[in-house]
Amino acid sequence: MRLDDTLRLLIAERLGRFEVLSLSAPGLRRAAVAVALIEEGEGAMLPGIASPNGWSPDAALLLTRRSSQLRNHAGQWAMPGGRIDGDETPEQAALRELEEEVGLRLEADAVLGRLDDFVTRSGFAITPVVVWAGAARDLVRSEAEVESIHRIPMTEFMRADAPWLDAIEDSDQPVLRMPVGHSWIAAPTAAFIYQFREVCIADRATRVAHFEQPLFARR
Repeated sequence: MRLDDTLRLLIAERLGRFEVLSLSAPGLRRAAVAVALIEEGEGAMLPGIASPNGWSPDAALLLTRRSSQLRNHAGQWAMPGGRIDGDETPEQAALRELEEEVGLRLEADAVLGRLDDFVTRSGFAITPVVVWAGAARDLVRSEAEVESIHRIPMTEFMRADAPWLDAIEDSDQPVLRMPVGHSWIAAPTAAFIYQFREVCIADRATRVAHFEQPLFARR
C-alpha cells in the first residue's frame, strides 16, 4: 500500500462522506490525537514485524510509546495528542501536538478529516484527526513525553485476526485490542486504528465509541 496521491485522495473522499459521531457531555475534558499517515521508512523496529531493506514508501501509521517517566499512562502505546487548549479546534490541537511530541510541523492542508469522538473512562472526549504526514524523515521525540517513535505499516493493521475483542466483568461491551507484531495495542488508541482501517481503507462505516478499555488504560 503506497503512500501516494491516489491513497490521499481516496482517504479524503471517504472521510468526506463519513458522518462523524461527535460526543460531548458536561464535565468531559476535550482532547485530540493525530492519526498520522506516514511513510513506513526504515521499519517499526518491533518483534514480529519485518523491517524493509532501505527506506520504504509504503503507508504506515505514526505511533509512540509514552515516556516511562509520565505520571499517567506511562509506557503505553499512543498517538501524538493531548488536551485542546482554549479556543483551539481539534485540528489545531492535533497539529500542535505532532510538533511538540515528535518534531513534525504540518500545515492545515495536511488534515484529511475526522473520525468519531471516543470518551475514555478517565473523563476525556478525544477527537481523532486524520493527517497526511508524508515522508517525515526527521522526527525528533520529546524526551519529556515520548519514549520511542514507531512507523507501523498499514498492512499490520489489516491482519485477518484483528481486532481482538475480550469480555470484561464490569461492562456489557468488550475490550478492543489491535495486534501489532507479537504484542498488541489497547483502546482508546486501538479504537482509532481500527476505525481508521475500517472507514479509510476498507470503506466500511464502522463505529467504535462503545468499545471498552482494559483496566490499566482507565487510570
